[in-house]
Formats: sequence, structure tokens, C-alpha cells
Amino acid sequence: MKKRWILAVLLFMLFISGCGNQSTKKESKEEKAETITYESENGPVKVPADPQRVVVLSSFAGNVMALDVNLVGVDSWSKMNPRFQEKLQDVEEVSDENLEKIIELDPDLIIGLSNIKNIDKLNEIAPTVTYTYGKVDYLTQHLEIGKLLNKEKEAKEWVDDFKKRAQSAGKKIKEKIGEDATVSVIESFDKQLYVFGDNWGRGTEILYQEMKLPMPEKVKEMALKDGYYALSPEVLPEFAGDYLIVSKNTDADHSFQETETYQNLPAVKNNRVFEVNAKEFYFNDPITLELQLDYFMQHFLDK
Repeated sequence: MKKRWILAVLLFMLFISGCGNQSTKKESKEEKAETITYESENGPVKVPADPQRVVVLSSFAGNVMALDVNLVGVDSWSKMNPRFQEKLQDVEEVSDENLEKIIELDPDLIIGLSNIKNIDKLNEIAPTVTYTYGKVDYLTQHLEIGKLLNKEKEAKEWVDDFKKRAQSAGKKIKEKIGEDATVSVIESFDKQLYVFGDNWGRGTEILYQEMKLPMPEKVKEMALKDGYYALSPEVLPEFAGDYLIVSKNTDADHSFQETETYQNLPAVKNNRVFEVNAKEFYFNDPITLELQLDYFMQHFLDK
């Protein structure tokens, strides 16, 4: 009888021990699931597997919003974007110098460009991941944001679909305006006139990379390497294409458009100038890219 009692106790203890081990294993898996390791350009970083309070200090707010991840703080450029206004209504405006404000927001992830200040201090607040602008192309950049936010699948699905739609639209536009018709993108900013290459927002990625619309030779020569080139209004005819995209800020100086030089441009005379809201067109995230693609299809194809 005594032996049976001892055996029963031993079995019970083994059962409890097994349950305990399973519970420990379960808790261990849950702990591991709370973070993922993201391979950033500066090395591996442990980040939340399901971030809930993201702060973006430059450029990538639209990428985060497109992947349905909650933002608690964004940079001033994103905050003033009319296209983002509704979604960012309750999101705080912050900068890389607003450390106290960022602490108050209690972020679990911080994202920005590699040239932001106080990276070491920001890392003490939350895992901070930065990207060098132009190190990868604009669509690969969205895939990287997808990996960081643990939403690579969603990011890839959008990228694949967008490329198909943009390239298809490009073929239709070329059929209408001609294979050799050139396009330029210009903007007046801080009393200076600029022309842009193929990777500086403002729709340039779509026009040149996806649609394969040609740029004037002078633009290719001067703006392709750095992404932009400052010029005087007097030499604009050398840079103006058959079609002209004018990125306009309401608070900028647009007096160049009143000059005889501008008025005599073939694009102006032939009514081939498309004016866009610069604050909406600055970026190259999915939300902005969808707006740009719709705009170009409407204006080039009269849809």
C-alpha cells in the first residue's frame, strides 16, 4: 500500500513538472515573439514584432501609414502634407531635437534618415532605425520598411501591383505622346529654381523609372547624379521637356512663370504644363505614389 502511495506521488510530481516545462516553453515562445531582429544598414537591431507607437522623424510616415501601423509622432514635412492631414490629425509633430516630447510619446520604435541628430539618445528611448536616402531604390525602401514593421508580405504585394500598374500606364502614355517626348520636373523653392532627376520624389520615380519617359539631355547631364540641380530661369529652355511638371508651393516665388523666357517654352505654348501641389508630391511612399500615378494618368491620358 505504501509503495502504491509513493508511486502515485512520484507520478503526480512528474505531471506537475511536465506542465511547468510546457508553460515555461510557451512563455519563452511568447517572449521571443515580442521582438524580431531587423538587419539594418548599421547592423542587427531588435525591434517590436508588432509595433504600436511609432515615431517617424523624416520621410517615411507614408510608408508606415500604408502598412496600417500606428504613428504617435511625425516630422514637420509629413505633418503639413495635405494628403496625410486626416490620418495625422491626432499625431504629434516632433523633431530629432524634441527628445523630451518624444519621451512623453513613449514610442516603441523610432524611424528616420541617417542624417538625423541625437541617434544615440534616441536609441535610449526606443529602438531607432535609420536609412540613407537613395541607398536603395524607392520600392526596395518600402520593402525594407515592411521588413522592419514585420509586414514584408503586405509591402511586397503592394510593390508588385504598383509596378504593373505604373508600367502599364507608361506604355499608354508613350502611345499617346510619342516614344521620344521628353518630360521635366521643376520646382521653385526658397527663391531658387530646381530641376529633378529620377529619384527625388515629386513623381520623378514614376515618370522616369517605371514609365520610362525620357528626360531632356541637359537634365540627364546635370540632375541625374545628385537627384536635383539648381538653375537660373534664363537657362530653363535648355532643361524644359516637351511636357513640364511644375511642383508648386503656394508660399514660394513663382515669378519665373511670368517671364518671357518661360512663356515662350514649347511646353507652355502647347498647353503641356501640369501644375501639382508640392506639399502633396514631395515624397515617394505608397500613399503619395498612388496620388501621383492617378494624377499622371488623368493629365497625360485625359482620364
